[in-house]
Amino acid sequence: MRTAQRIFLVFAVRNLRRHWVRSGLAALGIIIGVLAIASLGILGNNLIILFSGLVADVSDTVVVTPHLAAASGDPFDPRSALATGITERDADRIAHAVGANPSIPLIQTAEALKKGRESGYIPVIVLHASDMPLLLSVAEGSFPPGSGRGVLIGARLAHELDIRAGSRISLAGEDVRVVGVLEERGLAIDINPDYAVVVTHDWYTDLHGAEDYDRVVIKVADLEEIPAVKAAVKDQMNRRKEVVDVQDSREILEMYYQTYDAISIFLLGIGGVALLVSSVSILNVMIISVTQRTQEIGVMRSIGALRREILLMFLYEALILGIAGSLIGGVLSVVAGYAITASVAETIFAGYGTAPTSLDAAGMREILTGIGFGIGTSLLAGVYPAWKAAHLDPIEALRYE
Repeated sequence: MRTAQRIFLVFAVRNLRRHWVRSGLAALGIIIGVLAIASLGILGNNLIILFSGLVADVSDTVVVTPHLAAASGDPFDPRSALATGITERDADRIAHAVGANPSIPLIQTAEALKKGRESGYIPVIVLHASDMPLLLSVAEGSFPPGSGRGVLIGARLAHELDIRAGSRISLAGEDVRVVGVLEERGLAIDINPDYAVVVTHDWYTDLHGAEDYDRVVIKVADLEEIPAVKAAVKDQMNRRKEVVDVQDSREILEMYYQTYDAISIFLLGIGGVALLVSSVSILNVMIISVTQRTQEIGVMRSIGALRREILLMFLYEALILGIAGSLIGGVLSVVAGYAITASVAETIFAGYGTAPTSLDAAGMREILTGIGFGIGTSLLAGVYPAWKAAHLDPIEALRYE
């Protein structure tokens, strides 16, 4: 029995080599499909790892943002959105609601920065001087005084522009002194100061006048009190209508992870479509092969070859194509997956952190999944042609022209 199977395996290899161009094109479809599934799976997995490694530990944080109001018309039309903010009075009400927990109102904007020949718009975070130590840590220099014109600069921005404590820069057309360089903090759900300049509220209002706050960050001392703090803010602010939205760090992080999960499923769907197209190619190749070898099948059946053996011979062909294409696609996906990850990470995270470069267990699982799908779809594509070949009438097959 094993000898007969070996013979039919040899026949399958011989036929694939005889029509190597056709076989190569069919295998190319499998390579592309497996490459798409595995590399996109690696991309999604690595972005989650990268994001998880970058997010600062802010599990004690509650963020209060203005509730988005909508003008008349379609609420999903961005043109109908009304600009909203948190007034000074509302910030005081929030501070009263949270009790002893620090409540930190802030403004996030952008201003023109110039340092030597370097210039451009950079993020600016506006905080009351007394609130800065609650959110930030200084690596070099000190915090600015409340009435001073000194500013703090993020660690990554300072590194890129070669700025140190004591340097002078032009911000919003004003000459200011950098009194401190912040410690690197990483991405977070409250503020991201690494590529930003932090200024005092007094300096900003002297320059632009009074403005509403963009958000209020609440630092909760006891994590078990987070639900109660959120409820207190909602009860204080949203008693008559929705004025603010209140979320804690766990909810916001969960939203990020759900988004990445959805992206991963979408990317795998794209790879699945590519693999489905390649399986149609294999189906077409196998049907052509059966048609061209009809007389050969008739001869084999007339000298005693069983239907099962004919079936196996053609399934071997599909299996060989699937294994070869899947293995090549799997190997290529390692390079492609990490190359795409590095490119996307640089674009999305703007230089934060370093994209993973080694193959971990999750990445290996994505590759094995792609290889498994490739081999499985190849076998499925070969079932009908193999069944058709095995059920040819020997007499009719011998007469086939």
